[in-house]
This record gives sequence, structure tokens and C-alpha cells, in this order.
Amino acid sequence: MLWIGLTGGIATGKSTVSNYIEELGWPVVDADLVAREVVQKGSEGLGEVVKAFGPEILTPDGTLDRAQMRKLVFKDRQKRQLLEGLLHPRIQRRTAEKRDELEASGYKVAVYDVPLLFEKSLQGQFDQTFLVYVAPELQRQRLMARDGISQDDADRLISSQMPIDQKRPLATRVIENSGTKKDLQAQVQELVQEIESQL
Repeated sequence: MLWIGLTGGIATGKSTVSNYIEELGWPVVDADLVAREVVQKGSEGLGEVVKAFGPEILTPDGTLDRAQMRKLVFKDRQKRQLLEGLLHPRIQRRTAEKRDELEASGYKVAVYDVPLLFEKSLQGQFDQTFLVYVAPELQRQRLMARDGISQDDADRLISSQMPIDQKRPLATRVIENSGTKKDLQAQVQELVQEIESQL
């Protein structure tokens, strides 16, 4: 089975591309959903996070308080590394299980939607990598419009990721998203058809 990593930057349209890919029949494993799964209520993963950070990171009903957790790790690199160290091995294991399940079900292609693919140097795990790309200026404009935030806040969020122009040469395929949604859809469809014709 061809295993493809899909990534982008904030406000580049990665989720939209992911949805188009699913509509065209390729299964998509979402890294964010896997990350939620490994810390769901009652899980070993959540138990380890509570042991490391204390019960104040739980909501009253015993689930992970994501807003509180984000606040804790956002400005503290050591805490962020501690959290990643606890969760990443679990995320990797669960992703591998999902990949194996898809392969066993007979899929010829599956996609892993992962925001920090290049930041975490995960490209070696994939047969191909797709990058959803928009020029930095357009990325900023779209983020400001989408989230209703100032240019400074948009720049701060964008600068917390690897610059999109640094990701571009690392990707196997670049999906340009500077046009309309219709343009994007046509491009994704063409890419899917091209890969399926090579299988």
C-alpha cells in the first residue's frame, strides 16, 4: 500500500485537501484525531500525562483540559518536550496499527494528515509527501480573515511553524492553493488520478 504524508502550514487549506482526498475514495488518518484518541478518558496515555503534569490538567468530568494543557506547554519548551515524549510513541504506535488495518482491508493508497510532518522529520516514514502550499503573504491574509485576528497575532502563529517556503523543497508533490476552491479540487483530482494510474 502506498502511504502518503499530507501536510501544509496554518491556513494553507490542508483540511480542505484532506476532505477532497477522502471524497475521491482514499482513506485519511488524521494525526490530530489519533492524538486525541491516545489521551481519551480512562486511557493509559491520559494517566501518564496526569502523573507528569498533575490533576489540574483534567476537566471536572475527568477528560483532558486541552486549553489548560496548551497554556502549560505553549511557552515552556521543557514541558512541551515532556508531553511530546509521553504521547508521540503512543501516537506512532496507534498510527501504525491504523495503517496496517487499512492495508489489510485492501486499500492501495492511504494518507496520513499530519501538521508537523517536516518539523518532526517524519518524511522517511512515507512513500510520498504532499504539501499544500500558499505564498506566505496569502497565508497571513487567509489566517487573519479566518480567525479574525491581527497581523501580529497571525505572524506569531505562522512563525511557530517551519516557514512554508522551507517545506516546499522537502515535499514529493506540491499542491498549490492560491486560486479558488474549484481550482484546488481539480488539482487534487488530477493528482489522485495520476497516482492511481501508476498503481
